[in-house]
Amino acid sequence: MQSVHQSGLSFYRPPALYLDPIVIRNHVLEDQVELWWSREPCHSLLCYTASVALILGLGFGGVGLLSTTTTSLSGEWRLGVGTTLCLLALTVLLKQLLSSAIQDMNCVRSWRRIQQLKSGGRADPALMLAVGLAVMLCGAVLLGVKLVTRRDYDGREMLVSGLVLTVAGLAMVLAVSGYTLTVFLRRRKELRRRRRMRTARREQAIRLLSVPGVRMNQTIRDTTTSRITLI
Repeated sequence: MQSVHQSGLSFYRPPALYLDPIVIRNHVLEDQVELWWSREPCHSLLCYTASVALILGLGFGGVGLLSTTTTSLSGEWRLGVGTTLCLLALTVLLKQLLSSAIQDMNCVRSWRRIQQLKSGGRADPALMLAVGLAVMLCGAVLLGVKLVTRRDYDGREMLVSGLVLTVAGLAMVLAVSGYTLTVFLRRRKELRRRRRMRTARREQAIRLLSVPGVRMNQTIRDTTTSRITLI
């Protein structure tokens, strides 16, 4: 009787109450600020590669337009557009250098700030979107000037440059918009999956905790009945 009573009163922790290894790893990573900068390596690598390609494209395009201003009879628009492209390339480069410097100095210990400044964070798509809009605006201005002034001596070069810049800027805007929408939908799907897992784990824990209580009550009834019978 004593063994039955002890076996009925013994509680076992249900498996659902044990932490998932993924949850334990996430808790460990949350304590290490240095690892917050590289929690999404795929997004970071994609944005870093896009930033490098953007810097090279804008830099070579701006230098190419500036190099033709000395040999061309009318280099005003080349000078303006080339300078704008070089400034945009320097802006993207400055953002990458600033993120690397802040990461190396470890002076930012806020998760929200790190999510904004890291490579692949919220600042990279916003900056690329602004650069794409600026490039598209430069192309639209060149096309507008070409249509209004109707130049013949450099109209072809202006038309080609305007079309190239407009198409490149539009492609950048569409790419950044598609990337942002994909990341948003993926994070929303992941959040829903975590909520379903948390709800299922809570329900399983409630079911497993209710079973020992039923067994204990049944064991107490059996023990009381046995004692009354013995008396």
